[in-house]
Amino acid sequence: MQFPEQLFLALIEKFTGNKETITERVSLSGGCINNAMRINTSTGSWFVKYNASDPYPGMFETEARGLKLLAEAGEVFTPGVVEYGSDDIHSMLILEYVEPAKEEKNFWQNFGSALARQHKHNHDKFGLDHDNYIGSLEQKNQWHDNWPDFFMTQRIEPQVSMARNQGKISGSITTRLDSLYKNLNDFFPPEKPSLLHGDLWSGNFMTNSRGEACILDPAVYYGHRLMDLGMSQLFGGFSPAFYEAYHAEFPLEKNWRQAIEIANLYPLLVHVNLFGGGYASSVMQILQRF
Repeated sequence: MQFPEQLFLALIEKFTGNKETITERVSLSGGCINNAMRINTSTGSWFVKYNASDPYPGMFETEARGLKLLAEAGEVFTPGVVEYGSDDIHSMLILEYVEPAKEEKNFWQNFGSALARQHKHNHDKFGLDHDNYIGSLEQKNQWHDNWPDFFMTQRIEPQVSMARNQGKISGSITTRLDSLYKNLNDFFPPEKPSLLHGDLWSGNFMTNSRGEACILDPAVYYGHRLMDLGMSQLFGGFSPAFYEAYHAEFPLEKNWRQAIEIANLYPLLVHVNLFGGGYASSVMQILQRF
């Protein structure tokens, strides 16, 4: 897709108040949904994501709102939101460009402690005041008073319905999920809703210029903190030092490893819908254990 230069210039000039000139464009890899570039102008460097405006309405706006919520918590570094907007064809999000560097000496310990502190930023309900996205899929965030209801109605059921309609999961999975719902309180200890990144896997963080963790591409909401911790253990996981530091800052219940497997039903079902493959069997394996 051709870079929408006029949209970029309109947005960046709105932010800086200056007439801007593009001096360099560098394509960046890593995203599977949007195009990404580093754009250098006469006043600075900017990270830019863009796509067609029709397929994912509101995606960049909700990402910007999520990043601002995380930034307001002030615990884990996030790129600053510059501007977002669209024209008749394209949508765009401009962020502060974060220069990567080597990890600081105690990178994992500091990252784990910072995430634990972020999870202490609470709300009185589970959810968020707007829906957003996880990957390219819509994520519902209707407020609920308790975690089991939120987890089933806003996380599991929408993904199961989508997968079932596309023939990607069997009836036996839905039957087992119905049984699981009755016992969710046995796995998730009652806690206040925590401010979550929402999609915290190894592809959604980097190091900033100071060697600190920088979290990216959030799917923010207030939920049970084991959702972030569970997601962090998928697809390679984080260093043991991360979890040790987290536990020291914000101790976990004794059965947290079992609860994490239940929490990971959500990202695994998301992957069933996005990629198919063997993710349905991973869902079934968890359900068979519990």
